[in-house]
Amino acid sequence: MAPGIHESAGKRTPTGSRRGNKWLTLMLVEAVGSVARMHGKNYLAAQHARLSRRRGAGRAQVAVGHSILVIAFHMLSRDEPYRDLGADWHSRRDDAAHTRRLVAQLEHLGHTVQLDAAS
Repeated sequence: MAPGIHESAGKRTPTGSRRGNKWLTLMLVEAVGSVARMHGKNYLAAQHARLSRRRGAGRAQVAVGHSILVIAFHMLSRDEPYRDLGADWHSRRDDAAHTRRLVAQLEHLGHTVQLDAAS
């Protein structure tokens, strides 16, 4: 479920997923199908929605399946229960970076942006 990378002359290009257990991959992709129908109610559903808009449904399924596999590994190795990060985790993880991204988008559209701190 991990992505493959081909590197030549210092340039890295993504390739398909590397070979792994096809049965595990099938089960993870099936689990992602049920997560995708939750429509932004948890972290994995929000991740799937974000990725499928940009990269397509197939790549989003593989990426979220990989995330499920990493989560399962950490749960088993640390003997901890699953704690969902929340559907809005991607937007609140770094407010300064999010602000910079939004300002850059507005400037790209031709607007002049001046930020004032809210009181």
